[in-house]
Amino acid sequence: MSTAKKEYKRVTTNSLIEMKKNGEKISMLTAYDYTMAKIVDAAGVDAILVGDSASNVMAGHETTLPITLDEMIYHASSVVRACHRSLVVVDLPFGSYQSDPKKALRSAIRIMKESGGHAIKMEGGKEIKPSIKRILNAGIPVMGHLGLTPQSIYKFGTYTVRAKEEAEAKKLIEDAKTLEKLGCFSIVLEKVPAELAKKVADQISVPIIGIGAGAGVDGQVLVTHDMLGMTHEFHPRFLRRYLNLFEDMSNAFQQYSKDVKSKDFPNEHEQY
Repeated sequence: MSTAKKEYKRVTTNSLIEMKKNGEKISMLTAYDYTMAKIVDAAGVDAILVGDSASNVMAGHETTLPITLDEMIYHASSVVRACHRSLVVVDLPFGSYQSDPKKALRSAIRIMKESGGHAIKMEGGKEIKPSIKRILNAGIPVMGHLGLTPQSIYKFGTYTVRAKEEAEAKKLIEDAKTLEKLGCFSIVLEKVPAELAKKVADQISVPIIGIGAGAGVDGQVLVTHDMLGMTHEFHPRFLRRYLNLFEDMSNAFQQYSKDVKSKDFPNEHEQY
């Protein structure tokens, strides 16, 4: 049963757990730079994900794989400087944690120390259990990520919905329970059937944040550039566009160029 909404001056990992207990949905968006993060934070969004999706959105790569730990620290540092309320979660990039728990801990420590982020996010279940355990033992909060895990795109070969078959669905539930037992404070579920996602959220005590996982989870995350309509080529079913900034920005840039060439800009009121 839900209770009155609690106001948080600073959202923490414990705040998200409280929100789930109180029946309050959790809002999360991505940010990769100071200016965008400042707007998202001031809007009252609960958590900001400095996602390795920066590899696609900011650098133009086809996948999330090329982004480096140094680049993630750069983006995260910019975001942290802008935030006064939102919890800032930073993705550990591909290659920084999968095979070596000691390397995973070094990577997580670098992000926490050099960026000031509040938590890290890791893709995978029981196969990365040793790395998660080592990081958690060092006192670093971990958000899990199951379902479609973009760092494994070449393994899957497609960005289609995951865990539609019984065996994969069963493994996803088992992995979620493993992450909960290890001590992860939250889990992202990406592109899984809504019924399965709700089942996980009902069975797991920590918040389940969905992206393409239906309404039965504890919160939602979207890539900010997608929901603002800046990345206009991307049309997944789960995406709601709140603005069409691609069109608005294109029109503004065209008008600026036209005004410069016609000598309309700057006018007498726009000069010293």
